Amino acid sequence: MAEERDIPTRTEYTRSSLSEGDAGMDPMHLFIQWLDEAARGGEPEHNAVLLSTVGTVSISGRVVLLRHVDERGFVFYTNYNSRKAMDLERDPRAAMTFFWPLLQRQVRVEGKAAKLDAKESDAYFASRPRNSRIGAWSSDQSRVVGDREAMETRFQRWSERFEGMEVPRPDHWGGFVVRPVRIEFWQGRASRLHDRLVYERFSDGTWQRMRLQP
Repeated sequence: MAEERDIPTRTEYTRSSLSEGDAGMDPMHLFIQWLDEAARGGEPEHNAVLLSTVGTVSISGRVVLLRHVDERGFVFYTNYNSRKAMDLERDPRAAMTFFWPLLQRQVRVEGKAAKLDAKESDAYFASRPRNSRIGAWSSDQSRVVGDREAMETRFQRWSERFEGMEVPRPDHWGGFVVRPVRIEFWQGRASRLHDRLVYERFSDGTWQRMRLQP
């Protein structure tokens, strides 16, 4: 029989607030501001984000690292043969959730993902540590492997193959950008009367902003 346990912990959110005047009408500008504040505020892995994709049977989520953000959207990198990448090939809809508990903030992004062009993926790949680049060649991400030793042996073989050479980006590895159509900013407030501002994008690229009840 499974063990039962109550989770009684409760936190009163009093760190900050989010007004329409402070938020403005550009959600990407507000996101970058919040991301910078998370970094300065000591949030561990402040660029970590839960990426959710639609599979053939179920919805799947995993944490990835945000590597770039601009007016296009939110960029991350992965093996194109991984489960998340294949999910996005079949159905480009994606959701991203950032959570910064020290600042009592959350950002939810909904949009569609598209592959980056090869030039942009090449540039980022070249900036990675050498062993990380070799790892991209040696790992068949999301595939079953017999044991840890088999992985390390495969990595060693690729290390020997590239000895004394530059490690190029493999065709099966690169970036995605999630182009947002909806972004919600959540700021914890006292008495569970949280601030929730959501932005929805029109076809002409402009945004509308609304306040949601908590």
